[in-house]
Amino acid sequence: MSGLITGMGANCSVGADRAATFDALCAGRTGLAPLRGFEPANFRARNAYEIDDRAAPGEDRPLRPTRWLLDAVAEALADAGMAEDLTDIPVVIGTTLRELRSVELNWCDGTPFDPADLHFGTALRRRFRAGRTYTVANACAASLYALGMAADLLDLGEADTVVVAGADTITESTYGMLDRVYHKAPDAVRPFDRDRRGMLQGDGAAAVVLHRSPPPGTRPYARVRGVGVNCDASHPSAPDAESIGRVMRDAHARAGVKPADIDLVLLHGTGTPHNDVAEAQALVDVFAGVETPPRMTAVKSMIGHTAGASGLHSLITAVQSLASGRVPPTLGLADPIEEMAGFRLGSEPVVDPDLSLAQIDSFGFGGLNAVAVVEKVA
Repeated sequence: MSGLITGMGANCSVGADRAATFDALCAGRTGLAPLRGFEPANFRARNAYEIDDRAAPGEDRPLRPTRWLLDAVAEALADAGMAEDLTDIPVVIGTTLRELRSVELNWCDGTPFDPADLHFGTALRRRFRAGRTYTVANACAASLYALGMAADLLDLGEADTVVVAGADTITESTYGMLDRVYHKAPDAVRPFDRDRRGMLQGDGAAAVVLHRSPPPGTRPYARVRGVGVNCDASHPSAPDAESIGRVMRDAHARAGVKPADIDLVLLHGTGTPHNDVAEAQALVDVFAGVETPPRMTAVKSMIGHTAGASGLHSLITAVQSLASGRVPPTLGLADPIEEMAGFRLGSEPVVDPDLSLAQIDSFGFGGLNAVAVVEKVA
């Protein structure tokens, strides 16, 4: 399985494009702020990682994730030196909530919108003449599942070029649901810290352009060496460490690498009590015996959980880290959990010019697990 990454685009609470986002992450800047999109008094938690593109707090508007998606795809195409014409190029989008916030605004406030716009394909056809769009709604692992599907399309000769994207926004109903599941309301995302309280949502979108072989004059950023996916369905929300370990090994096998070859891990790192421990236990098992463990970071500590876009946000961060040697910190990591002892996970940014191979973790409700391995192209 392989695909060359020739273009990237991203936006989130700390940056309007992928370069600004990466610079903010490496500087340890957070997008955490008081809730703007809906009334915070209705919830115990009062913060989120929102994109600040509203006219005023509380003045929400429909179709925001669609706009972020279009911006990310346009940036990725321009970065790849391609025209904005996707007539013959498949687009695979990962999402958790799609345009649920637009439905909420219509139901609660009567804000009008066209039901056809609930499908991202409508806007992609309008803007880019996209003829083949596929939506993968595999919870928070969705955009890495989409990456796996895109790599399969390339490997099977179904396409020479594929655009992979992810987009999600914070919705009032989901925020309220999550607000009720934690013993103490989270005030920030603190992955792998003993004081972690839970997950907070984040806004954003991300996109990459994959080629089976690079077009003339194109210099790829990285190669997707392998994507492993599984679904254990063992519990609606609690992750299974053994299943996570299996998907890591599957990704390594598909990539033709060993754990000792991995230089960097972009952790799923939601800051929830069970998810962090399960991911850490899987890492301990998979990387047992590795003399020098990989560097690790968890960017949700700065941009929140961007759900269906989160896997691609981490992947684009990984690719830029491989290219520059800059590794973002894990913000708020003051007292790491015992399971992470021995791993190179820190609260300060580092520079390591010897990075060449990265692993990206992405896990979702229902035991939906995905791991990708990407390699820097010299």
